[in-house]
Amino acid sequence: MSGIGKGIATSSIGRILKSRGYRVTALKIDPYINVDAGTMNPVEHGEVFVTTDGMECDQDIGNYERFLNEDMHAYNYMTTGSVYLSVITKERNLEFGGKCVQVVPDVPEEVISRIETAGRKTSADFVLIEIGGTVGEYENLLFLEAGRMMKLRMPDRVVFIMVSYFPIPRMIGEMKSKPTQHAVRALNTAGIQPDFILARSAVPLDKPRKQKVSVFCNISDKDIISAPDVTSIYEVPINFEKEGLGDRLLEKFHMPVRKHRDMEEWTRLVRQASLAKKEVRIGIAGKYFKTGAFMLADSYISVIEAIKHAAWSEKIAPVIEWLDAEEYERDPKALWSLREFGGIVVPGGFGARGVEGKIRVIEFCRKNKIPYFGLCYGMHLAVVEFARNAAKMEGAHTTEVDPNTKYPVIDVLPEQKKNIEAKHMGGSMRLGSFACRLISGTKAHAAYGAYSVKERHRHRWELNNTLRGQLEKNGIVISGINTERNLVEIIELADHPFFVGTQFHPELQSRLLQPHPLFLAFVRAAIKKK
Repeated sequence: MSGIGKGIATSSIGRILKSRGYRVTALKIDPYINVDAGTMNPVEHGEVFVTTDGMECDQDIGNYERFLNEDMHAYNYMTTGSVYLSVITKERNLEFGGKCVQVVPDVPEEVISRIETAGRKTSADFVLIEIGGTVGEYENLLFLEAGRMMKLRMPDRVVFIMVSYFPIPRMIGEMKSKPTQHAVRALNTAGIQPDFILARSAVPLDKPRKQKVSVFCNISDKDIISAPDVTSIYEVPINFEKEGLGDRLLEKFHMPVRKHRDMEEWTRLVRQASLAKKEVRIGIAGKYFKTGAFMLADSYISVIEAIKHAAWSEKIAPVIEWLDAEEYERDPKALWSLREFGGIVVPGGFGARGVEGKIRVIEFCRKNKIPYFGLCYGMHLAVVEFARNAAKMEGAHTTEVDPNTKYPVIDVLPEQKKNIEAKHMGGSMRLGSFACRLISGTKAHAAYGAYSVKERHRHRWELNNTLRGQLEKNGIVISGINTERNLVEIIELADHPFFVGTQFHPELQSRLLQPHPLFLAFVRAAIKKK
C-alpha cells in the first residue's frame, strides 16, 4: 500500500551500500500521467521537492538526498507522463525509423534507457529504482515490465525487493502474512519473483512467520528482512544492517562484502537524537496538512526533517505541532497560544486560503519577539505584514492574492507574467539553484559564515524592488541578494531575536549529516527563547 515506506527503504539501502564504499544513485518512478510533480496538489501527493537543476519531483527524491548526502538531478525522476511524452516526441521526430511504435516494448525501453543514463552519468556501482504505487495496479505495470526485461537481459545484475505490510489486527492480536502471499502472487503475474521481502509491520517478524512466508512465497527466510516501526526514519538502515541486508545484497550480486566505512557518524547522530531529553516546541502554520479527518505531514516533510536535523545537532528533541492558519482568521484570541512555542515557521504555499491567518501569526511573532522563520510564501507574507503594520502602507499585499493592491510589495516576475497569460504553467516557475550574496553584519551572514551561497527556488513572485527602499527605510533589512538580477533573497529584522524570511527553500538542502545553517540559527533562537 502507498505510504508504507518504499522511499525510506530505498534510501536506507542506498545508505548501506554507500557506507560499504560503493557509488550509489537512486531513481523514483511515479505512475502518474503528470509530466512532473509540480502540478500535483500537496494534500493528495505530498511535498513537491526541487532539485538543483530545477526538476519538480516526488518527496522521495528528498529522502534520497538526505540519506545519501548527495544531490539528485532531473534524471533521477520520471513519471508515466514524462516517459510517454519522450516516446511520442521521438516518434514525431522519426527517431523510430518508420516502425510501428508499441506500448510494449517501446515504452519499457524508454524506461530502461533512462535508468541506464542515470547510472552512466553518476558512474554508479548500484542504481536503486523505486517503482511507485502498489503491486497489482494497472498504472505501474509498464515499469514492472521494464524491470522484467532488464532481469531477462542481465540476470546477475538485477535484484527485486518488495516492501510489504504485515498487519496485526487489533481484535486478533496475531501478525498476518496472507496479504503478502497475495502480493507476491500478484507480482509473479507480472513475471517477477522478489529476491527480498522487506516486512513492514509494527514489530519485527518472528521465526514462524518468516518460515511461512519462505514456503508460500518461494524465497529464502534469510532474504525476508524485518522492517518494524521506528521512532526515527534514520534508524532504518541500522536495523537493516542488523538483519544482514547489506551482506545478502552483495552476495546476490557476487560483489565484495566490504566492511563498514562511514556508518559510525550516522549511528552516533541517530543515537544522539534518541537520547535527547530536553525539548523545543516548534509550530508550523500552514494549510496543506488536513485531508478529511486525518493529518498529512508529508506536505511539509522537508521542513519537518530540517527542524529535526538542527535540533538533534543541538542534542534537543523537537516537538513539532501543526497550526491551522484558517483558525486564526476565525478566532484571533487563539494567537495567544503562540507564546508557548519556542519558534514558528510559515512554510511555502500558493493562493489566498489561510493568508490572513498567517499574516496574523506573523504579526504576533514580530511584536512578541517569538523566533520566526518564513520560507518563500512565508517571506512574502512577512513583508506584507510589515508593510501594513510597521511601514503604514495600508492595504499592502502580494499581487498573487490582490492584483489591484495600492502597495504591491510582492509582485510577479515579468517573465512569469507572460507564462501566466499564456497559461504556460507546468515547469515554468523560477526553479532550481541560484546564487545569493549575503550582507555582512546580518543574522543570515552570521548563520552561514560565508558571503555567497546557492539555494533552491520554486516561485513566481518576488519582493517588489520599486517599494524596496520604502520598506528598508522603515526597518526591513535585506540580508541576501541575487546580484545577477538584483532580486531580494533574504529579509530580516535587526531588533528581533530571530525574524528571517527567505525567497528560497532552505529546507531542501538540509541533511542529517549537514543541518542547514539557517535552520540551525532558528532552532538555537527557539531554544534560547524557551
